[in-house]
Amino acid sequence: MNEGYMFASYEEAAEKLLEILPVHQMEDEEWIVMALSLAAVPMANLISRSTALSFDIMFSEPIFAPNNPECIIGVVSESEEIVMQTALIDSFDIKLDYVYGEAKRKYEENILKKIYKYRKGSSLAELKEKNVLLLDIGCESGMRALASMKTAISEKAKSSSFAAPVIAQNTAAILESEVDGLFCLSRIANFVSTDFYYKTKEEDLNCDEILKILESSKYYISFQKSQGDE
Repeated sequence: MNEGYMFASYEEAAEKLLEILPVHQMEDEEWIVMALSLAAVPMANLISRSTALSFDIMFSEPIFAPNNPECIIGVVSESEEIVMQTALIDSFDIKLDYVYGEAKRKYEENILKKIYKYRKGSSLAELKEKNVLLLDIGCESGMRALASMKTAISEKAKSSSFAAPVIAQNTAAILESEVDGLFCLSRIANFVSTDFYYKTKEEDLNCDEILKILESSKYYISFQKSQGDE
């Protein structure tokens, strides 16, 4: 068991992130907080409660190499934007048809299912001319962040910033040139894995806990929509 973790929980990490986020600017400009994973929902909820800003979830799924379920070669977002590890794809001689086929399958089998489960089938929050804070519990390769940023751009967001408590140092250098703002507590040269830096593990969160947070939060955009429909 790792006793050298940085954060006891995702909420603790979110509280520390609030100390470096441009909170007053976010409040004045009414940014949207966008959780990039289900594990980031508790963080997004805490930040939204502290700033009275709305939050949503932007779904994505990893694409794995053929016959290797541990090697991620790409990520597909819910707007079907794809970010690929071209070096791995080329070195393994993986055909692009495979990547696009897997992206379509992951979208249809996984992303759509999550949209119906966690957003009750509603579309992503309106991002046009909005400032968006893309939020995750950590960032190793940056592929999920980049895919989500491409979605924000395709949805005509005014700006997209990225925040995570921990990030790989080399990935931070890449993201800095791609996003409008980068906010992280620790840039780690020899990044192990996101889970390594938390006492709470992503696998410890179950769907019931996530749904409970979403259904009880007045800042969750899908909850706001459902209340408006009643």
